[in-house]
Amino acid sequence: MQNEKKDIFSRVRDINTLWKDVYPYLARHIIDVYGRRGGAVMEVGPFCGVIHELNRQGIADSLYIASFPEEMKTYYAEQLEIQGQTDSITIIETGPQLNEIDDNSIDLVIFRGAFFFPSLFAIDYRAVHRVLKPAGTAFVGGGFGKYTPPDVISPIADLSRKLNLLIGKKEITIDMIVKDLAENGMMDRATITTDGGLWIIIQKGDRI
Repeated sequence: MQNEKKDIFSRVRDINTLWKDVYPYLARHIIDVYGRRGGAVMEVGPFCGVIHELNRQGIADSLYIASFPEEMKTYYAEQLEIQGQTDSITIIETGPQLNEIDDNSIDLVIFRGAFFFPSLFAIDYRAVHRVLKPAGTAFVGGGFGKYTPPDVISPIADLSRKLNLLIGKKEITIDMIVKDLAENGMMDRATITTDGGLWIIIQKGDRI
């Protein structure tokens, strides 16, 4: 069982590395959605990687990786060293409930792979909303993003798909997402889009 778990997260790390050429284009999509610069930006879960590109582009005043499952922490620490970003991105060990993240503390939450891997974790929509500052935004879901060109996607698409299936990716429909959002009381705060993937944009109102 332990070896199987190790193999899963080895493949997760492989996926994150495989996507390195996607991140500049995905960052552009995220910046469009965010609509501003500055503030606190946090990437969540086991598929963090675009945060390094956002840091290079100077998008935020402070940046965080909300790291889970626990097997990912060493990888993220290594990546900060490799990227030369140990002083600019802070790793916070947490879980899907984001209990270690303060309420109303984050301007932009990025959570890629959020609802495709139920065997690894279950997304807590209310937790994502809770940690957002008033007027904050969450970019939740998966995909290459609307700006990533075919010549970047094509060389990695097959291997990316294979690795995702090996770690337990499930097909998710919009109807399934609508049901989950409704059950969590989030429908009036979320917009679903298929522009460059399958994404939920969660907006927090100006007031807490």
